[in-house]
Amino acid sequence: MNGLSKDSVSFVEIDESGESQRIDNFLFKHLKGVPKSHVYRILRGEVRVNKKRIDQTYRLKLGDLLRIPPIRVAEKHEIEAVHIPAVEFPILYEDDAILAVNKPAGVAVHGGSGVSFGVIEQMRRARPQAKFLELVHRLDRETSGVLLLAKKRSALTAMHEIMREGNSDKRYFALVLGQWKNAKQHVKLPLHKFDTPQGEKRVMVREDGQASHTIFALQRSWPEFSLLEAQLKTGRTHQIRVHLSHLGFPIAGDDKYGDFARNKVLMKQGLKRMFLHAYSIAFAHPLTGEPMRLVAPLAKELESFIAKLDAGVGA
Repeated sequence: MNGLSKDSVSFVEIDESGESQRIDNFLFKHLKGVPKSHVYRILRGEVRVNKKRIDQTYRLKLGDLLRIPPIRVAEKHEIEAVHIPAVEFPILYEDDAILAVNKPAGVAVHGGSGVSFGVIEQMRRARPQAKFLELVHRLDRETSGVLLLAKKRSALTAMHEIMREGNSDKRYFALVLGQWKNAKQHVKLPLHKFDTPQGEKRVMVREDGQASHTIFALQRSWPEFSLLEAQLKTGRTHQIRVHLSHLGFPIAGDDKYGDFARNKVLMKQGLKRMFLHAYSIAFAHPLTGEPMRLVAPLAKELESFIAKLDAGVGA
């Protein structure tokens, strides 16, 4: 969330990365260098959500407009104490409005939650001349594949609208443990987000959770594994991972919702990451309306593991 300034009022529209977060936690994360006591002080008097006062327990909703007053932030040299390497990730598509990269597994999309920097900070460092560069959506740190960035605010706003209205088509490949039976299966299970005692974010299926919908299509199968295409109809946190785990088909290598004993065996067989890859996204171009479909080839380490299954290793 760029644009938080000590000199003027800032307005931030809440996207998926901030959805459902408590407002105090959101501000702690995005007002780096500001003491918590000061954050609570402005929450009590000057912060507004959709022009209304809220308290510190308010949970942000998609599309909320957050007003943040002028604030004293840490000096520039304090903020930049962490070295951020300039990295240009593999580019799948680029024009003057949007940019799509093929994010590798193990790289966060942005800093926070114990990570000093991610794709967006590294791309900004690699492109110091860029006046605007923002994430359109998120991918889990462990997930590889298509990640969209906006190079203009008009493109960012339009892409958020496209995704909010369900007019984008995101598809993933997931290798799961077990033999999936149905050629195509709609899964509608409500998801509830919570924090573990260690402060980690987790998701579980719960009746009072947010409605979520994934369509799974069987691509290939082996005696102990199935390769699925997952089409997201909603974009909840960890949606694919939790839906599959709940159904008894955890994703191979998933260190949060998977089969931990099997994961250790898989590591010895060469799969050292979660087998979840965002392989395609389709939408109408946010400025021209032209139909777009961007595809990220399967990561080499995932292709290699599939080849081992075909050869009968671990299958």
